[in-house]
Amino acid sequence: MTVTIDLLNKETRQKAAQRHPEKAHRPDNVIARKPDWIRVKAPTSRGYLETREIVKSNKLVTVCEEAGCPNIGECWDKKHATFMIMGEVCTRACAFCNVATGKPAALDRSEPESVARAVRDMGLSHAVITSVDRDDLDDGGARHFAEVIGAIREASPATTIEVLTPDFLRKDGALEIVVAAKPDVFNHNLETVPSNYLTVRPGARYFHSIRLLQRVKELDATMFTKSGIMVGLGEERNEVLQLMDDLRTAQVDFLTIGQYLQPTKKHHPVMAFVTPEEFKAYETVAYTKGFLLVAASPLTRSSHHAGDDFAKLRAARLAQG
Repeated sequence: MTVTIDLLNKETRQKAAQRHPEKAHRPDNVIARKPDWIRVKAPTSRGYLETREIVKSNKLVTVCEEAGCPNIGECWDKKHATFMIMGEVCTRACAFCNVATGKPAALDRSEPESVARAVRDMGLSHAVITSVDRDDLDDGGARHFAEVIGAIREASPATTIEVLTPDFLRKDGALEIVVAAKPDVFNHNLETVPSNYLTVRPGARYFHSIRLLQRVKELDATMFTKSGIMVGLGEERNEVLQLMDDLRTAQVDFLTIGQYLQPTKKHHPVMAFVTPEEFKAYETVAYTKGFLLVAASPLTRSSHHAGDDFAKLRAARLAQG
């Protein structure tokens, strides 16, 4: 017997409207059928369930859940999770993102200890910390990032830490606070090529993000930097290649490229499903441009295999002498 579930029934549509009130007035975009190469199985493993319980018991938010990551089953089975701090409501409304938009609640001052406890309990060798945009805070949440890093260092000294931060637009001194906390990897995603920013990422500025990544290296030349983009948003190949050059000008070490997947009918449509062969071609070109590490595939996400990738990053730097 085959059971068909209406994923866009009345209740689901109402929840989507609550998560994304700013998109409610937009016309529906048809959700294209995914090709075979980007289909994944529903998560059911014991490891996945154990990770979910640890996250739930510590009252934590993960980007794995909030953004509907297709790799959640694989990552949580291996006790890998990306913690999303400062709440689950974002002050921006990017056209690609499934994180809820609205007015965020006050910061939870116990959150750094809760995240650190979960990192310790999960036995993480590498922890990834990201956040919603908090344009409502005077520092964009930079001090909270630093507190989380400090709490993890105290609870689990051997754990390496990767941060995936907002752009801290118009938040003078915020970046310096995060870098001073000494994460092992500083990640900030460009998300897409500059010609798409007005429609895909209207609250951000492409060259500000490039400058942010460049500034990290000026503050600490030893810190690994990383950025990621999605393809399938209508970009041209030559635009992606120019973006690679822009990142290398900023001395970014690690580039991730993945397929954009449309969360709901109100989000930006998928303009193309990029083939595995095209992803491989992007990877080859990126390495010729000097990146220490490149991850490019349909299911690549910014924090996918982050721990293994960090080990590869260190090895690649050592190999360069």
